[in-house]
Amino acid sequence: MNIEIDNQSGFCFGVTTAINKAEEKLGEEKTLYCLGDIVHNGMECERLRQMGLVTINHEDLASLKDVKVMFRAHGEPPETYQVARCNNIEIVDTTCPVVLQLQKRIKKQFDANPMAQIVIFGKNGHAEVLGLVGQTNNKAVVVENLKDVEKLDFKRDIYLYSQTTKSLEEYHHIIHYIQQHIEGNATFRSFDTICRQVANRITNIAKFAQRHELILFVSGGKSSNGKVLFNECKKVNPNAHQIESAEEINIDWIENVESVGICGATSTPKWLMEECKAFISNHKKENK
Repeated sequence: MNIEIDNQSGFCFGVTTAINKAEEKLGEEKTLYCLGDIVHNGMECERLRQMGLVTINHEDLASLKDVKVMFRAHGEPPETYQVARCNNIEIVDTTCPVVLQLQKRIKKQFDANPMAQIVIFGKNGHAEVLGLVGQTNNKAVVVENLKDVEKLDFKRDIYLYSQTTKSLEEYHHIIHYIQQHIEGNATFRSFDTICRQVANRITNIAKFAQRHELILFVSGGKSSNGKVLFNECKKVNPNAHQIESAEEINIDWIENVESVGICGATSTPKWLMEECKAFISNHKKENK
């Protein structure tokens, strides 16, 4: 049996930086707090928890004082930094540079024209999106699909941005819709803020999924990027299954299959994909 791990899958730059920083800090001290899951992958979060990483929420942050807290790659709104300063918390800031740049662009646009509609294509409640909306005093409008876009006021200026991990194709559909409906003298401008390291994976993973009889897509259930990439796999290869770990592999899937492709999201660690490969290899050896 041919078992291939997609070399394009695994942590993106922002997640890699955050994980490395967490490991570095945990090597210096026994405990480090992290605001929210450091990555949308339960297995990796558990590995780091065993090293001493303690995941907290915003309510916990408000009650902590004189400690170190990591801000993950997704970024945080300005009020979170204010709480940390008031509580004498040392921030270990691992906000992805791509996200940080986007936050600055949105804040600059909002400060220049507070009456315009700042519109963000993204998932409501997602950590990155909350950080982006926070740059506008929480006045930005979040749209998840074309139905949400229909509710915009097309007589007012619209400045459109996207969560960095969204689908480029969907974003272009939204741009086209607004272009067709903007009215009168209202200004519409869109900004290409989708991370190419993530967007390019859609094309790559589709090609990878076509090469194999069976696809095992390894991803945490919370990963919005994982959902997008898995759907791309499923489009080109109906024999694709999303799993969180090797324990979820159904033996029936790999019977009478000669080619298995293992891939994952930007939040999927390589070691987890390697475990899946080892599980299949060991099963085949035992049943020879």
